[in-house]
Amino acid sequence: MPPTAVVFDFFGTLTHSTPAHVWDDHAARSAAPLGIPAPAWRAMLNDSFPERATGALGDLAATFLTLARRHGVDPGQEALAAACAARTASQRELFVLRDDAIPTLSALRERGLRVGVLSDCTVELVEAWPGLALSELVDARVFSCEEGRRKPDPELFRLIARRLGVEPRDCLYVGDGGGSELTGASGCGMRAYMLKAADWAGNDAHAREDDWPGPFLTALAGVLDLVEA
Repeated sequence: MPPTAVVFDFFGTLTHSTPAHVWDDHAARSAAPLGIPAPAWRAMLNDSFPERATGALGDLAATFLTLARRHGVDPGQEALAAACAARTASQRELFVLRDDAIPTLSALRERGLRVGVLSDCTVELVEAWPGLALSELVDARVFSCEEGRRKPDPELFRLIARRLGVEPRDCLYVGDGGGSELTGASGCGMRAYMLKAADWAGNDAHAREDDWPGPFLTALAGVLDLVEA
């Protein structure tokens, strides 16, 4: 049976990949107002990702306050606000879409397919989502920080299918492999494809399935060939 829906990962899939040096730079920007050394703050952000990606630390201000205090710093309101502003600005730089993202999603919808986004993400994406052009082309979304779960938790994949009004077996799933998402998607019955774009090798992603043995695409637009097959 041909698919009736396509579910996409967000970071590194619909957006460009993010190499480690970019994460380092972004961490340095939000560390400066707090007076915390950039390498230490970068490590703290990395180590706290499981908490942040499941919404366990609250909104951005609450998150940064908790993390700063873990480092022994109790920032004032002005410093905390500046750190949050720096983080928000740097995160939005990561929301730049691949050139073929909008055309691909538009073409899928024109062909009558439902489109979903399933992302392991922190609160910054949730806050920015309504203003992203992409949001108007997405029929349903599931963000880990709103659900209290991370990939490859099967409930996330079942949830996006329910929100799309389809069964998991009717979905294609496309992602760069972060968070063991491809194993999670295929385990729930979705047909999973790795997006191995030209910038894939340089992407710094959590728990990426570099040894994924299944099928892959080299460009998002390749999805259109799959739905015609």
